[in-house]
Amino acid sequence: MLGDPLGLTNFGVNLVHMPPGSESALRHWHTREDEFVIVIEGELTLLTNAGETILGPGMAAGFPAGKADGHCLVNRSGRDAVYLEVGDRRAGDEVTYPDVDLAAIWRDGGRVYVHKDGRHY
Repeated sequence: MLGDPLGLTNFGVNLVHMPPGSESALRHWHTREDEFVIVIEGELTLLTNAGETILGPGMAAGFPAGKADGHCLVNRSGRDAVYLEVGDRRAGDEVTYPDVDLAAIWRDGGRVYVHKDGRHY
């Protein structure tokens, strides 16, 4: 995390190193959080509802809050990749994971992870 040591509280900034075969997260989308990524080094595959897009150095992608388009990055290349990730930290943000039985809902000032039918894990 790059933003925390600098005292940033309204948005997060992360420099992420991804070895070959790794994924950034489960495919997901946020109700209130915008996300932005830019590839610094290597090659990553962006997975969205529309399909797959190869991103190389200098290529960016953005994910507006509330747009039901699950996304994640996968490193299918044979070398490490590095990307910068920026997202806001809006209270009340909930997360949908379209490919698995998981949701992050906002309760009592924080995220709680539940099954899609609301049962707690």
